[in-house]
Amino acid sequence: MNLSVSSFDDLSARVAGVLDEHARHFPGAATGRQPVHTVYVPADRFSPSTPANFGTEALRLLNTHTPGAGSFGAAFGLDPEIAGPVRERVAAKLAGEPVEDIRIDFEDGYGLRPDAEEDAHVAQAVEAVAAAYQVKGLPHYWGIRVKSFADGAHDRSMRSLDGFLTALRDRLGRLPGGFTITFPKVTMAAQVGLFVEYLDRLETALGLPGGILRFEVQIETTEAIIDHEGRLGVRAIVEAAAGRMTAAHFGVFDYTAACGLPPEQQRLDHPACDFARHVMQVGLAGTGIRLSDGSTNIIPRNDGPDEVNEAWAVHAAHVRHSITHGFYQGWDLHPAHLPSRYAAVYGYHLNGVDEVIGRVRAWREQAAGKDNGVLDEPATIAALSDRLRRAVDCGALDESVLPASDA
Repeated sequence: MNLSVSSFDDLSARVAGVLDEHARHFPGAATGRQPVHTVYVPADRFSPSTPANFGTEALRLLNTHTPGAGSFGAAFGLDPEIAGPVRERVAAKLAGEPVEDIRIDFEDGYGLRPDAEEDAHVAQAVEAVAAAYQVKGLPHYWGIRVKSFADGAHDRSMRSLDGFLTALRDRLGRLPGGFTITFPKVTMAAQVGLFVEYLDRLETALGLPGGILRFEVQIETTEAIIDHEGRLGVRAIVEAAAGRMTAAHFGVFDYTAACGLPPEQQRLDHPACDFARHVMQVGLAGTGIRLSDGSTNIIPRNDGPDEVNEAWAVHAAHVRHSITHGFYQGWDLHPAHLPSRYAAVYGYHLNGVDEVIGRVRAWREQAAGKDNGVLDEPATIAALSDRLRRAVDCGALDESVLPASDA
């Protein structure tokens, strides 16, 4: 083949340089299991049995108010053909692994208290974690939420984290796996940078490997969406985190309040929240930072069927709203949220699952040279494969149903 340009080696080298720079900022999606929720428990109420207690109460509510497939499907808006299988799997989940991720909360769910009182609750939480760990009672993921650096409680935040990790090291001799710190109410990326500096010092003082203390940031201020210079705040936050940031969790109520919404409109599915979620989604796509939605604050006031079913209907609708917008994780605050969380998540995964498996399998066959008329794009198949993997990870599907290359 005749060419008009004698050499483009220099351009090729520069293209490679651009690709390397892109890979530094966008390393790709996170790998491994993502929990479907994070359960927040005030630090003074956390005990070794808290995860199991949540499951016991959730299963009691499930059996009391939806004893069969018909009542279950009606409560959670499921198609009759999948209501039975979904209920069976939800019941098994509540009995076996009711909580996938838990945070011992020293922030809004705990409040401001005298130093001596919070110090005592730090020690109490350490003993509870140690006891749960020794009987394999800790969820797959766990951690603590510290106070914010944005409202004057930064000294207390650092004191509690240091005291917790120091006492846990002395108690167990190690940091159990799956540990994550939640860093709330970021208003400036510089706060994240200072938190990273503190974690560097803490790791050195504790003799921990550098970079082992990782954290998620709560995106719950308007400044975290659009910063003081008019830029996407989430990008600057990621850069300031220096590789320690694992996830961005949306905070519904602080954000909607900051936007000036009246209390009756401060809800997860408000359009103002959709805007924030979309900014998070676009700003963090390809960075390896996972997304989590916020919470529903509706819980049953009593055990009556009207109260329970109303709370379930609202929460399940919010979970489906999150999934529709590509947020596969959210917050749960009460045992009553667990049946509706798993019912909505499992219902999503099992609805049309045979078609999903068929499309993935057909695309694999086409890639192997078989002509079967499939026109799906690779990106679509990747999304369908991710859906199947999520379904297996959370217990909605068995590993055996996956197409061979996804198993």
